[in-house]
Amino acid sequence: MTSEAYENIVTSATAYDRALDAGKGIVRFAPTWVPRAFCTPGKRIRLHPDDYFPLGYGRGGIDERWLASSIRADNGPLTGAHEGLSLVVDPDGGLLPFDEFIDHHQADVIGSRLWDRFGGWTMYSKFYDNLMPLPFHVHHTDEKAALVDKVGKPEAYYYSPHMNDNLGLQPISFFGFQPGTTRDQVKERLMRFADGGDNRITDLSLGYRTQLGTGWDIPAGVLHAPASICTYEPQSASDVFAMCESWSNNKEVPEELLWKDVPKTHHGDYEFLLDLLDWEKNLDVDFVPNRFMRPYATATSAADGGGSYVENWIVFRSNSFSAKELTVRPGQTVTIKEQDAYGALLVQGSGTFGVHDAQAATLIRFGQLSQDEFFVTETAARAGVTITNRSTTDDLVILKHFGPGNVELGDV
Repeated sequence: MTSEAYENIVTSATAYDRALDAGKGIVRFAPTWVPRAFCTPGKRIRLHPDDYFPLGYGRGGIDERWLASSIRADNGPLTGAHEGLSLVVDPDGGLLPFDEFIDHHQADVIGSRLWDRFGGWTMYSKFYDNLMPLPFHVHHTDEKAALVDKVGKPEAYYYSPHMNDNLGLQPISFFGFQPGTTRDQVKERLMRFADGGDNRITDLSLGYRTQLGTGWDIPAGVLHAPASICTYEPQSASDVFAMCESWSNNKEVPEELLWKDVPKTHHGDYEFLLDLLDWEKNLDVDFVPNRFMRPYATATSAADGGGSYVENWIVFRSNSFSAKELTVRPGQTVTIKEQDAYGALLVQGSGTFGVHDAQAATLIRFGQLSQDEFFVTETAARAGVTITNRSTTDDLVILKHFGPGNVELGDV
């Protein structure tokens, strides 16, 4: 078994320049697959059915594809050297680590606004694809994550109809707590973790049925157990978490995941775990109006009237990232301008994306390249990306994920 999907990963300043120049400011990515030992693949992310368990015993199945990622997954001691990291395709052969690609080009890729403030690309998106729901867990705020030398992790969900031919075994998500839930009640459930079996912490939560074509904003500090949906998840570039539910996927969750990103001096300290939670947001009686996201048209799309394309904001409540869904009508060519750099993934159709041939994936072998994922530099985004839908019958659909403070949304 291999620990890597690809062998030809290289570091080369010449190749970094060549890839950017050849793509005229738009580069192509290789697919980035991530396994999770505590999950069961839902098999909706278009990987070949024989390739969901390619990494050997103990690694688990692949149930995530990471998009525009400049970080590596935190998957324990067997994690591959480039696991979770996006790889730029060099047109002359070889694959280039995206973090080093950014460090080489700096503001020429992500723009001076993001480079000067953050010194890098601080978000990524993913397809999370589990047959069952994830355990109830929390991602730390920046303040708490800093205690283990990490950054916080707000995230968001969009339930793409294009990626969900079935809804898995439990299409219900649990978010936050029922109003009136107390610290003592939560502490008692957390302390049951070590007893084995199910600590039943979601008894204290509220469940929400999945509505395809909508989504949720989940700030850091908010407990959540995502449904068994193939979910598009823009998020901050971090893999920090504490698993708070002891039973998931019809098996026990290892207790070590409860304390995974807790300083060793606080292992066994349940009050510390309780302080990871944003109690105001978890108990918000207006959680739905404050966190639910129903797509709405961008200003340029509304002005176009939908004749040649439709573009909707699908993630728009967080200042850490945002996302759009672009649909180009059959036979149409459009030029779309953005103010910010972004990652892009085709989920339906074929055509051209800038100078690149582009095609949504149908079935990808582990280690095979694709033509469905790209990154658009700020310069290319502002100049406008010309997209052609070659089909006379099918829409071409692209998901677009942006970094912090989207200029168009006014969050700068």
